Amino acid sequence: MMDLVRIRADLSGAQVTVWWTGDVYAWLPGDGPHHLFGFEGVNVSRAVPADGGYRLLSREAAFYLDPVTREILDGWDNRYTGEKVDVLHVWNDPVNQYWPRGLEPSTTRIGTDVVVNADVLLAYPSPLPVADYPDNSGDDTYRAMELFQFFARATDVDDPDMANVPCTLSWTRVAPWLPWMRMADRPGALVYHCRGAKLADWAAVPERTREFIAAHGPRFAEAPEAWSAPNETSWTSFRWRAIHPSDDARQA
Repeated sequence: MMDLVRIRADLSGAQVTVWWTGDVYAWLPGDGPHHLFGFEGVNVSRAVPADGGYRLLSREAAFYLDPVTREILDGWDNRYTGEKVDVLHVWNDPVNQYWPRGLEPSTTRIGTDVVVNADVLLAYPSPLPVADYPDNSGDDTYRAMELFQFFARATDVDDPDMANVPCTLSWTRVAPWLPWMRMADRPGALVYHCRGAKLADWAAVPERTREFIAAHGPRFAEAPEAWSAPNETSWTSFRWRAIHPSDDARQA
């Protein structure tokens, strides 16, 4: 577990910034795949000892981009429905994890590298029941896969004095249509394919992303100081906004 903490975070409890970029594709029976969006995001976190293990305290922001120009989108012309919809970017706070004592992630040594693999298979009651959100939700159970790989140098991992091991990462996500796409009754799924890295500090985040966060969600430049629950997702965020349509302070 200590190697996981050092690779994903920092044993000292210092803030760690992880940035990623990639693309989102649509997968439909008998059609596609189609390149719908670019995608770029950042997670800020800190690891703190807790209950014999560690808690990862984090929040993250990510943005859907025009697939060609890579500009951050405000709206999207849905090629499948003909409807123009507002884009709801990712402002998830918190995104916390608990790593218990004895946790041993899947780790493989390949040449001079160490690869930590985490396949997160999700199936739980949807925050958006179909009866209440018929245009936004296609199943009363939320089902998705989050597939992570973290790559680090074996010499860094083998150095016990290195509390913060540099890493790069790969992330693939297979998930239902996003609620704001208003495609609940259509078969198919979204596939996210991204890559990124643990950065030296917040200043290493691309300027456009830092400026957008400063303008629209400045607290997302800092990791949480304390544990809170439950975690936020695009589905719970959509539900909250549906209930509080006039409140713009959610991400500030």
